[in-house]
Amino acid sequence: MDRIFQFGFLAFTSLFTMVTPFGIIPYFTSLTKNMTHKEVQRIAFKGVLTAFIIMVLFAFAGNFIFEFFHISVNGLRIVGGILFFLSGYDMLQAKMNRLKEEGQSFSEFVNEFAITPLGIPIICGPGSITMTIVLFNDARNYSEKAILFGVIIVVLFTTYLILVGSRTILKVLGDNGNKVLMRIMGLILMVIAVELMFAGLKPMIQEMIGIKPN
Repeated sequence: MDRIFQFGFLAFTSLFTMVTPFGIIPYFTSLTKNMTHKEVQRIAFKGVLTAFIIMVLFAFAGNFIFEFFHISVNGLRIVGGILFFLSGYDMLQAKMNRLKEEGQSFSEFVNEFAITPLGIPIICGPGSITMTIVLFNDARNYSEKAILFGVIIVVLFTTYLILVGSRTILKVLGDNGNKVLMRIMGLILMVIAVELMFAGLKPMIQEMIGIKPN
């Protein structure tokens, strides 16, 4: 039970900080400011649904990707840890580099906005995909895999609620409050990144010096 709780907590904190729904708010509100509440709901739902489909596909296809490209899970942990650390560092400074691109004009952009870039790569970016693959491979049994999918649903449903209420949240928090939240999530993400890198490095080092991994 303790292992299941720890796995569920790690999965939630990891995916929630990678999705960074509060960091999406300024970008989302700026692109939906002329839309009705129902239109905002529809776009948020479509974006979240797109992210869910991509995460689930990569969770199941992860092992095939590893075998096809001859990638080890530990190698992915190390690279993922570096990626998460850099993302966390940017968040710690309240930067939103991956949210700055607007692409086309507003009228053309809205038609594709829910799928790209909202669903991919804003909600479900490389970091979220990598973390999903790593967590799915770390799940030791069907119970933990089920918990992971439950966590994905909870994280994305929370993201949907935050996006739908983004205008109100932005008014309440203000720009400074939003930046503080981003910094806190960035710090959490950097801690997770260090743990992930060491989890990948440890078995590799043990193998190099001839110690059987635990």
